[in-house]
Amino acid sequence: MTQETAIFAGGCFWCTEAVFQSLAGVERVESGYIGGHVADPTYKQVCGGDTGHAEAIRITFDPAVIGYDDLLDVHFATHDPTALNRQGNDVGTQYRSALFPLNAAQGDAARAAIERAQSDWPAPIVTTIEPVADWYPAEDYHQSYWDGEGQRNPYCMAVIPPKLAKLRKGFADRLRAE
Repeated sequence: MTQETAIFAGGCFWCTEAVFQSLAGVERVESGYIGGHVADPTYKQVCGGDTGHAEAIRITFDPAVIGYDDLLDVHFATHDPTALNRQGNDVGTQYRSALFPLNAAQGDAARAAIERAQSDWPAPIVTTIEPVADWYPAEDYHQSYWDGEGQRNPYCMAVIPPKLAKLRKGFADRLRAE
């Protein structure tokens, strides 16, 4: 089995992680930090907004089951790519909408996905395409958060179920078998 990697930022990583873990062909989703200027940042540092990092997810997937283009389409359908440096009540550059292509083909696909997605949004998409940078995994308690603490967290209960509903509505054929 061949594996590829994608790195996306779309607000709170707890929320984006829950979406992508539901997709067939996604082998692993890791929450972490990327795009900043501080080595080994902590959650507290990133939340402070001064490190330049985005809360992001690193997706390991089987391209024979789900392609990078499909992942991009899910990304644009399940967060607001028109909100600059915010998702809902989360405000700051750490919550920006960004793509971190790992090669030229992913960069081309990212630009094409932005063009495809623009017709679905009434405002301009502000998602940035940023150079790949050092990846820092988030602390252990952030990993698979929805499956653990998230379903007891009022914030997650307000934000994640609507994202999962959008996923089920628009991408039912891409969901992992229960």
